[in-house]
Amino acid sequence: MKKNILWLAILVLVLNVSLSSVVFAGGENLKIIHYVNGTLGDKSFFDSAHRGLEMVIKEFGVSGRTIEGGYDPASWEPDIQQLSEGDWDIIIVGTWQLVEIIEKIAPTHPEKKYIIYDTGVDYSKGNLGNVYSILYKQNEGSFLVGALAALCTTSDLPLANPEKVIGFLGGMDIPVINDFKVGYVQGAKYINPEVNVLVSYAGSFSDPAKGKELVLAQYDQGADISFNVAGETGLGLLDAAKEKKRYAIGVDSDQFLLFKDSDPEKASYIVTSMMKNVDNSIYRAIDLYLKGELKYGVAEGLGIKEGGVGVADNENFKKLIPEDFRKKVKEIEEKILAGEIVVDTAF
Repeated sequence: MKKNILWLAILVLVLNVSLSSVVFAGGENLKIIHYVNGTLGDKSFFDSAHRGLEMVIKEFGVSGRTIEGGYDPASWEPDIQQLSEGDWDIIIVGTWQLVEIIEKIAPTHPEKKYIIYDTGVDYSKGNLGNVYSILYKQNEGSFLVGALAALCTTSDLPLANPEKVIGFLGGMDIPVINDFKVGYVQGAKYINPEVNVLVSYAGSFSDPAKGKELVLAQYDQGADISFNVAGETGLGLLDAAKEKKRYAIGVDSDQFLLFKDSDPEKASYIVTSMMKNVDNSIYRAIDLYLKGELKYGVAEGLGIKEGGVGVADNENFKKLIPEDFRKKVKEIEEKILAGEIVVDTAF
């Protein structure tokens, strides 16, 4: 009898230790690395992703850091290979430029988990069951700001002009940027089919001077508002808006809030931003992972319904944009959610 009680006590102790280890490994022991194939400081895309990791570290107590890989493509694969050989549990990367690298490296490290955002791997290639892809329905959010831009141009807003012209700045002529463009143009035409959308591509996500040059030209051609979809290059669009005293629409992060204190004059021209909530999507993914609910081996698209995209509803938006315009944007959002408006896509 005493022997049975002793064995029972040992069994309970072992189970308690095992369960404690599982919980511990799910939080404090988890090591996450976020690799940026560029640099932080773009005030939009990569900064949003980094913010998401910071949220995860603060909320869940995991170990994590962001590494800036720079803009030399030759360094990206060896960097990610080295990180995969390290003691990181989850490797997070973003952008289409790293797809082939992840498709090559992930199958050779089945014990690791990979999260790739703003793009997806080709799961038909096989052996990618340890990769979770996050896609965003940027076309939906861009439809909303395209409609807003069309409402603003030729309106009674103090900096609007009589010409039905709006602008769009893309970092590169690639599918994900064109998905923004397609939604933006469709949203503008939904409000006014006669609106002319000036489209410029900088050919780079890291050239603010080029972005400024292109958008200054748009403003000179009659645009009174332009949409920044160019990462660090798009900071030049905001500079152009300040110089010409025209309106701008930010991207990915709430760019009004980012410049509100450091450059309030520049911030005052940013009517809103199309939020691609990379930060929330990374937080969501790790939260699901810790709950044992994250589905690896699939790609998931996050749109308005999932909180993946939206319009920044900040103080400047409320100050600059008339209430009837804001209500119209909200009405359009509800129609997209209800399926009454089907937004086109570049994919």
